[in-house]
Amino acid sequence: MSADQIMQLTYLVLLGAAIGGSAIVAGRNNMGKMAQQAAIWALIFVGVVGAYGLWDEIGRDVTSRQSVMDDGRVSVPRSPDGHYYLTLDVNDVPIRFVVDTGASQVVLTQDDARRIGIDPETLSYFGSASTANGIVRTAPVRLDTVTLGDMRDRDLPAVVNEGAMTESLLGMTYLDQYDRIEISRGELVLTR
Repeated sequence: MSADQIMQLTYLVLLGAAIGGSAIVAGRNNMGKMAQQAAIWALIFVGVVGAYGLWDEIGRDVTSRQSVMDDGRVSVPRSPDGHYYLTLDVNDVPIRFVVDTGASQVVLTQDDARRIGIDPETLSYFGSASTANGIVRTAPVRLDTVTLGDMRDRDLPAVVNEGAMTESLLGMTYLDQYDRIEISRGELVLTR
């Protein structure tokens, strides 16, 4: 802990002791009511701490909603972390991808590959890809179906990354299925 954090913690402990002490003095005639109110405030505190800890997840779920229009357009808002995320049904399983126009292929994490029925342990990792973290080995696979709204692609080439990845990447082997890719004012629009 830094000196600033220690001072902030000390302040909060002293403030809490002062508030708690005054509550005890004020409610000393009715301890049952005071205990009930203390329990309510403790639950409120736990709820606020929980919401704060999950705020990134909550924000991502609330703000990052993709829209598939009837005219073949897909609209994806920019996530608070600056990326665009698109959820596709791959072999009828929803998979969340980072849209990556710099990736030449669709790249699956090993976990996502397992979720769609591909066993990463049985694959031959003879390909390679150059990433920000260096060269990684990849195994080529074919995705039976990739569905987004009413749009369905079949037999799409992809690779499974042998290294650790947090998200699967939606690269150009999928994005090339669209006639136009636009990014404007925090929104990615794909048009077929």
